[in-house]
Amino acid sequence: MTTTREWDNWSLKKKVGQLFVFGFHGFEPTAQIKQLIETSGIGGTIYFSRNVKDAKQVHKLSGELQSIARKAGNPPLFVAIDQEGGMVARLVDGVTLMPGNMALGATGDKESARETAFVCGEELRQLGVTMNYAPCIDVNNNPDNPVINVRSYSDRSDVVAELGAAAVAGYQAARVAATVKHFPGHGDTAVDSHHALPILLHGRDRLDAIELKPFRAAIEAGTDCIMTAHVCLPALDPSGVPSTLSEPVITGLLRKELGYDGIVVTDCLEMDAIDKTYGPEQGAIKALQAGADMVLISHTFDKQWAALEAVVRAVENGELAEARINEALNRIMTLKEKLVLEEPLLPWSQVEWEIGTEVNRAVAIKWSEASVTLVKDEGPLLPLSREKSTLVLWPKIVPVSVADEMLSGDGSLGHFLGEYGANIVERQMDDDHPFADLETFSQIVVVTYDASKHPVERDIAREVVKLAPERTIAVSVRNPLDLLLYPEVKTYMAVYECRPLALAAAARVLLGDLKPQGKLPLEISAAYPFGWSAAVHS
Repeated sequence: MTTTREWDNWSLKKKVGQLFVFGFHGFEPTAQIKQLIETSGIGGTIYFSRNVKDAKQVHKLSGELQSIARKAGNPPLFVAIDQEGGMVARLVDGVTLMPGNMALGATGDKESARETAFVCGEELRQLGVTMNYAPCIDVNNNPDNPVINVRSYSDRSDVVAELGAAAVAGYQAARVAATVKHFPGHGDTAVDSHHALPILLHGRDRLDAIELKPFRAAIEAGTDCIMTAHVCLPALDPSGVPSTLSEPVITGLLRKELGYDGIVVTDCLEMDAIDKTYGPEQGAIKALQAGADMVLISHTFDKQWAALEAVVRAVENGELAEARINEALNRIMTLKEKLVLEEPLLPWSQVEWEIGTEVNRAVAIKWSEASVTLVKDEGPLLPLSREKSTLVLWPKIVPVSVADEMLSGDGSLGHFLGEYGANIVERQMDDDHPFADLETFSQIVVVTYDASKHPVERDIAREVVKLAPERTIAVSVRNPLDLLLYPEVKTYMAVYECRPLALAAAARVLLGDLKPQGKLPLEISAAYPFGWSAAVHS
């Protein structure tokens, strides 16, 4: 006997609305997002940095959005965010920012992924965020990948599988839906799907051995959600359709073969791989036809509204089966019953003491410190002398989102070295940087962010290493492959992000106050393979 559920009797428009997650601009609900919640009954919204000031403001925003839905007689929203940790974090102020995936991979301990995800999830939950678009479980096996890189745990699929499954368990123990991404794999691409359509030409055997292994583990771990990739894999669908729009990939592989019955959410349909080819309207229809349950459109109201209307018309004219809408809606509402229907957001006065606590911060510090990797020290130049004059050179090329934090004087490597008693002068690299006074410094620390993509950063690092080889230490604060750009450097340390806790840990290692514990989570070269640490092998 089939039980009739409340949502079975909803109008088509209300059913369709629940299948969409929309972003908006601003720190408060806009008239447009209010309209989408009230009149279209959308299923969720997503926060970006443009929506976030600090923890208290996010808590207030979440409450306001849910109030709009409730007063309109609609179900509570999923509130989503990309809070991966490390370099990909929308919410920084007032919360405990956890290390990113590659830093966790460098710890060599799956507990790092579970514990950091649990603490992050608990804080998100207190702020009304119930769906995290994390962890990223792409395998970072292409050094030219412009979009994954340190967002991956490793270049080894078994490591990614183990840590990814642990993170899923952590988030969901905190009652936040984990969303593993980007199915069926975005790690081995040299094209960013934000700007074009990547094509991955590997055969099925290779995909099973590498790309799909972490997703199998996440499914086994019970992940609530899986996000699709705008990547074309001819071995899975020879039509050339991106995986987000591919029935053989979503329904054939993910649903039928891998046995996944949770929510499938698309990556944003405003990314150029979809927007410049199919457009969000046809993209939404095709994604739902392929087997996706929720459609993400992050930015533009007109495109969001048009996609909603297009899906309703597609059902009315028979292009898209209503049974497919009902199937997706059932998955969405089942998860909402588990996570959001019966748990209203608590007042700020009751939750503020549980966010950004010293206990939570201790977790982040512990795993940040465990990730710092000494790759080579042939001088040896470590530990740095606190008394000797030390020049710290920072790259000019850093993300806008972290530049102020990193270079403000209280979030840089030089700041932390100075805090720990070193005699520091800190400068920012640029095209006009003079090297005439290098001889006045007894010790030089060159910091690079992603030297392969930024010629100025690469060239200055090379020049300093050439001019002062016996006094220069290099520290990468994102891409550990930077060593390949200045291999002559005698001492090289990999820190996988330029967030304050990582830089504080790096400063302690440089000064000898902390033993480097991390091991390379990927191969840099034959001389520096996966699992390498100069602290162990020297």
